[in-house]
Amino acid sequence: MSLADARVETRIPTKDLARAKRWYAEKLGLLPSEERDGGLRYECAAGVFCLFESAGFSDGSFTQMAFNVDDIDAEVTELRRRGVVFEDYGIPGLAMSNNIVDIPDNYPSKGRSERGAWFRDSEGNILGIGQAVN
Repeated sequence: MSLADARVETRIPTKDLARAKRWYAEKLGLLPSEERDGGLRYECAAGVFCLFESAGFSDGSFTQMAFNVDDIDAEVTELRRRGVVFEDYGIPGLAMSNNIVDIPDNYPSKGRSERGAWFRDSEGNILGIGQAVN
C-alpha cells in the first residue's frame, strides 16, 4: 500500500452542523452530496470535503481548505454578492487589492505565481480561493 495512491479528503469541524449547511448553501452555492448523522459530504470537480459536528474547533489561524479557480476576480465578486466577507491580510511585501493578494511564486507545475483571497465560514474556519498565474 502507498498513501501516494490514496484519495485525500478534507475534514472541517463545525459547532453547529445545520448552521454550516445553510451557510455553505447560501454563501458558496454548495449542497452536500451525502448526509449522515453528524456529517455532510461535499463533492467538487476534483476533490471532496466533509463538514462534521465537533466539540473541537480550528483556532482560525491558518487556511484549512482552498478552492482553485480560473477567475478569482469573478469568484470574489460573486461570493461578496452572496454575503461572504473577505479577510484583508496585511502580508509584508505582498501587494493586496480588493482583498486579493498577488503571490510572486508558485509551485512549478502550477504556474509562475498565484493570486489568493481568504474568508471565514459560519464556524470560523478559514477557507481560501487561489488562481494560478501562468
